[in-house]
Amino acid sequence: MAQKEEFAFISDVHSNLEALSVVLDDIGGLSIFCLGDTVGYGASPNEVIELLVRRRATMIIGNHDRAALSASPATFNARAAVAVMWNSKQLTDENRQFLQGLPRERKLELAGVPLYMTHGSPDDNLGEYVYPVTHSDMFDHYLRKLGVKVIALGHTHLPFSAVDREGIVFNPGSVGQPRDGDPRASYAVLTVSDGRATVEHRRKDYDIETSAKKIIEAGLPRSLAERLFIGQ
Repeated sequence: MAQKEEFAFISDVHSNLEALSVVLDDIGGLSIFCLGDTVGYGASPNEVIELLVRRRATMIIGNHDRAALSASPATFNARAAVAVMWNSKQLTDENRQFLQGLPRERKLELAGVPLYMTHGSPDDNLGEYVYPVTHSDMFDHYLRKLGVKVIALGHTHLPFSAVDREGIVFNPGSVGQPRDGDPRASYAVLTVSDGRATVEHRRKDYDIETSAKKIIEAGLPRSLAERLFIGQ
């Protein structure tokens, strides 16, 4: 019988404790890999970081994390900038130090399969948005250049998986702020069986009402709460 190992990938939690808690319950005892943007937009930055630390997640930094650390959201739209500045002010010294220590990318092996993870793209770790419609002809190039069989990306909030000659490129979507019209929290499970990797995308309902209420009570833009209900 083929031996099978599973690994959970999450991204773009964006300070949404309610969504993260449900996803982690669903993940159970699997090892967790987080592709950045742990904070931003939502109202529970410290609680989210601390929960992921307790679960010993392997993490990288995202553009919202970096902006919260620098308190410099110059490239963000007005609503995102307000949320970044609010999140920045909330961070404890310990959690700020933790985020500062996160790398922009990681290369590792999972059950013998080489994997690369970053938030944006291999060429622009924090800024570039990778979509299948715009980057599909780059996937083989990325895989060969990095010498891996799997690439895991975040940033777009849109789940996808693309199988190419050289391997798999995938995005688990967003835990805390999906943008594909489905408001359920999104994550993915990577399965490795006899050296072959496959990706399964999963969705979970969560308490959007509570998450949205926290955003409004924090004085953040109401639209950041309203968008959670429609997944946009």
